[in-house]
Amino acid sequence: MAETIKLSSLAIGASAVVREYPKQGNAFLRLREMGVLPGTTVTLIRTAPLGDPLEIKVRGYNLTLRKTEAEHVLVEALKPST
Repeated sequence: MAETIKLSSLAIGASAVVREYPKQGNAFLRLREMGVLPGTTVTLIRTAPLGDPLEIKVRGYNLTLRKTEAEHVLVEALKPST
């Protein structure tokens, strides 16, 4: 298995597969309701000028996350297709 990194560390334009996220709390509920589940592919679209919030593409729509939420989501970066 490839190395996991925080979603907040993903490069703009890069895609990754969600491997783990908080098991409880408000962040858990929000992520689950929005479809960010283990095995889901996400792409980091952009960040705000000061780095917070982050905009990701997940399941065909764009979702904005606080950087503090994204730091709890572990992803496995996908290799870019050539």
